Amino acid sequence: MTLPHGPDTRSRLLGAAADLIAASPGQDVPLRAICDRAAVRLPTLYHFFGSKDGLISAVIDHGFDLYLAVKRTHESTGDPVQDLREGWDAHVAFGLENPGFYALMYGQVAPGSSPAAQERPGRLLLQLMREADRQGRLVVSPEQAAAHLLAANVGVTLRQITLARADPDLSAAMREASLSAITGMSPARKAASDLPTDAARLLAHLSDAAPLLGNAETALLATWLSRIAHDSGAGSDPRVDGRSGTSVPDPRGRVGRER
Repeated sequence: MTLPHGPDTRSRLLGAAADLIAASPGQDVPLRAICDRAAVRLPTLYHFFGSKDGLISAVIDHGFDLYLAVKRTHESTGDPVQDLREGWDAHVAFGLENPGFYALMYGQVAPGSSPAAQERPGRLLLQLMREADRQGRLVVSPEQAAAHLLAANVGVTLRQITLARADPDLSAAMREASLSAITGMSPARKAASDLPTDAARLLAHLSDAAPLLGNAETALLATWLSRIAHDSGAGSDPRVDGRSGTSVPDPRGRVGRER
């Protein structure tokens, strides 16, 4: 990640530090190298940032600015749990794309303290958790849920950075396990709860399969799907009614009534 270099000296120093840190994840970057890249002398760096720690803190703030800018590009789905799922994936992607900055943002640990900039994404996460709790989707407090999800998200991201390779299967498994822990919804229960909706969705597009299956097979499949959708409460569409007869598409693209 390259931060924008402004015309002023402070921006040049921040840009130089950002570029060198991004190019050498996990390695110590000498202050003189940063000054040489910014074409300034060491006293100038101390003038603006006071110390190397001051410079690093400023770089971390910029990293969180970019991270939040990326998050703002993701629109809400209207479902807080799905937003948490997508937020997890965006978090991991940011870390893998910016390992040097991510290591500073979440991997540089000092007992009893954390970068103040971490509070900004933390507030957004807690806001989502409170909305999920308001909808009755959590089995723990919003605060505990936020801490649980963030710890797991950071851990799986740092592991992939440490190994220098993406592991999408591990990330997805950790994500779903963490969501299961805070919502009480196991993957198996989630799959069962989604089944009626999936059945209704498939039934609505059954005409696409009719030319392949034939009339009798299409009608039989429509009956099964309508029972799953209707008996589980997803059959609000008048076309989905396993008791009164299901509207099924025939192979020629017309819709007929199953007898």
